[in-house]
Amino acid sequence: MQSSREVIDSLMRKKPAERVGLHDSPWSDTLRKWVTQGMPADDEGKAVDTVDHFGFDMANCGAGLEWQAKRGVSELVEETAEWKIVRNGNGAVFKWWKDKSGTPEHIDFAMTSREVWEKEYRPHLMDLDRERINVEAAAENLAKRRKKGYWTFFGSQFIWENMRGALGDYNLYISLVTDPGWIHDFCRVYTDMWKTYYGIYFEEAGIPDGMWVYEDLGYKERLFCSPRVLEELIFPYYKELVDFYHSFGLTVVLHTCGYTAPALDLVVAAGFDALNPMEAKAGNDALKFAEEYGDRLTLIGGLDARVLETGDRGLIKRKVVELVEGMKTRGASYVYASDHSISTNVDYEDFKYAIGVYRDHMMY
Repeated sequence: MQSSREVIDSLMRKKPAERVGLHDSPWSDTLRKWVTQGMPADDEGKAVDTVDHFGFDMANCGAGLEWQAKRGVSELVEETAEWKIVRNGNGAVFKWWKDKSGTPEHIDFAMTSREVWEKEYRPHLMDLDRERINVEAAAENLAKRRKKGYWTFFGSQFIWENMRGALGDYNLYISLVTDPGWIHDFCRVYTDMWKTYYGIYFEEAGIPDGMWVYEDLGYKERLFCSPRVLEELIFPYYKELVDFYHSFGLTVVLHTCGYTAPALDLVVAAGFDALNPMEAKAGNDALKFAEEYGDRLTLIGGLDARVLETGDRGLIKRKVVELVEGMKTRGASYVYASDHSISTNVDYEDFKYAIGVYRDHMMY
């Protein structure tokens, strides 16, 4: 039998694999709930490692990058028992839940123009600052995961999510049209930064098996902006980063929530090796993607997480079999996973049941 590392590497490189891969990412809130439903816990009462427990094939080894211009800045603006409002190192103000997961509410953004960017924030990004990375933790995680035979990866967001988090959505979309030069400069600075710091990671922590790039490009049935704008202003930097990762022998996954179909030609042209999560509730059809792009992209995800939330074992079985067998029939290189992370609406035994159905159908 192939190891997890061998299975995923074969799938990523479009070589014959013995079986469909397995991956997923339950919320931390979900894991706390699952402990109350029988999932094993450690000595501190926290859920045991999900990769080990469920037998996932892909293991995230961290290697994050502190990307905010003014590193370490976190100014508490307001706080209640349930939430806190914080201004970060990009001058952006977000409202966060304190004790549960969720997307923060966008409150205010200081980076409103190219002039503000150039004067207040850009200079902080130009010099090497090793405090932005944690080589020791990445090296430790990589060694531990690799020893167990998993396919290892480092992962981070990149320019699109950085811009949304720094400029705010409204200012970003306006600036894409009114000041594309600023967008290019922002992307140039962060692309150079990513190549510098991940070069250090690869040299000093070690080289994983692959990279994940987390960039949510769409919402329900639409991209956030047109493919033409993405092609002109964003994807040239994606291609440069992917080429950089490829130069180290790595394969690269693009994670993009929301509707993806209109951007798939760009994704392929940029050189991405795999796509995740093919969010069904946003309008994506994973099996159609397999028909049209299965020879060029490894597909990861696609199971509508709402199916798991129903707790209907008959429905769960039917949809898992339909997806896994459909991918195999279409000759796709496929890693079974949900079309998003696993919410607290999913029960532990239902999640395990779905994985059991996958295992019954996983062999190519």
